[in-house]
This record gives sequence, C-alpha cells and structure tokens, in this order.
Amino acid sequence: MPNLETIEQQTADTVQYSIIWLHGLGADANDFVPIIPALNFSPSIGIRFIFPNAPVRPITINNGMVMRGWYDILSLERIESAEDNQGLYNSKQAIEALIQQENIRGIPSERIFLAGFSQGCAMSLFTGLRYSERLAGIIGLSGYLPLYKQTAIEASPINKDIPIFLAHGTVDPVVPLYLAQRSRDYLIEQGYTIQWHEYPMAHQVSNEEIVDIASFIHHIIHNK
Repeated sequence: MPNLETIEQQTADTVQYSIIWLHGLGADANDFVPIIPALNFSPSIGIRFIFPNAPVRPITINNGMVMRGWYDILSLERIESAEDNQGLYNSKQAIEALIQQENIRGIPSERIFLAGFSQGCAMSLFTGLRYSERLAGIIGLSGYLPLYKQTAIEASPINKDIPIFLAHGTVDPVVPLYLAQRSRDYLIEQGYTIQWHEYPMAHQVSNEEIVDIASFIHHIIHNK
C-alpha cells in the first residue's frame, strides 16, 4: 500500500505528542480537522494532529460504490464471518508507517495516540492493540473491534494496559450499539481497561463527547 496522504496541524511550534486521527467510511482527512479547537488544548502542550486519507476502494455494502475506506465492508449482519481481512491488515501496515514516521520526527510511540470514528475507530483498535511498541492511548468513537476473536492471539503484550476510550451513540443506525458493547465486553474479558461512554445520539460526535475526549487526553498527558 502506498504512503497515506495526510493533513497536519499543530497546537504549538514545539511538538511533544502526536494524535493520528482516522476518518470514517466515505469521509476524508478533512473530516475531523475542526475538532482541534473544540478540544481546547493549552498552547503549552504541543500536539501534532495527523489526519490521513484512507485509500479509495469499492465498498460492497454500498453496492460497490467507490469511496475512501480503510477496508471493505461486506455485511454488517454477518460481520463476524464476512470481514475484509486483507484490507484490515493492509491499512494497519499503512497506519503503523505513520507512527514510525512520527518516531523519526522525534515523537516516541508512547507519546502517540490513535483515534478514529466508525471505520477509523475500528482501525485504531485493530492497529493499536497489535502494535509492537507502547502507545499513549486509543480513542474509538462510534465503531467496533474487527476480527475481535483474533485479538487475544495477535495483541501485543506491551499495550495490554493501554488507556482506551470508547464511545457510542445509543441510537446509532449505522454501527449498532450492540457491536460496540460486544467489543467493549470482549476487551474487558481480555484484561483491558476501558473508559466507556454512551450518548443519546446517532452516528455522530456530540459536544459532551468532545469534552470527555479532551479530559481523557489531558489525564494521560499530565500523568506522564
């Protein structure tokens, strides 16, 4: 897979942390750029936000329409038995390359967050739990853990106690709440600590959620 195109923004001239933020199916790298001021970070905390574009591919569940997606979705109803393994692992490799690029720029893995919405949430969990170096945290919004039964086999021990923020809308018509809850429950069974949030919303991001995300990130940064 070729290198991912990205949009980057920094909260200060000197960068101490990086957040790689993955968009959802059919969106693009611009989708979450407006969230930066809403997170209200202090100028004393230098954070580089990296918003990559997913590859363009046909999506089966959308009648084969070509759009940006981290992997193909064959069926939400049969998601356990009809997952795009190759697409998931290819995108994982591309996201790992972004982490390594940040390492080269002086940001150690333990100061890098993975965040994402919907498909981006799925890829943040899929990649972060398997990554071979310690990460700062994972933020998963309105998504689920793909190939979840393989997590116990493939997960990296070094990220076994990584802080994980998971949030979902109670009336999400796109990614059903039960998929997210099942992912949460499975991860807890595997020994992960999950900060779980539900909001009375659909497949979207709410102001209350943004406040909770900022609090999660601040807590990790100030306890380093």
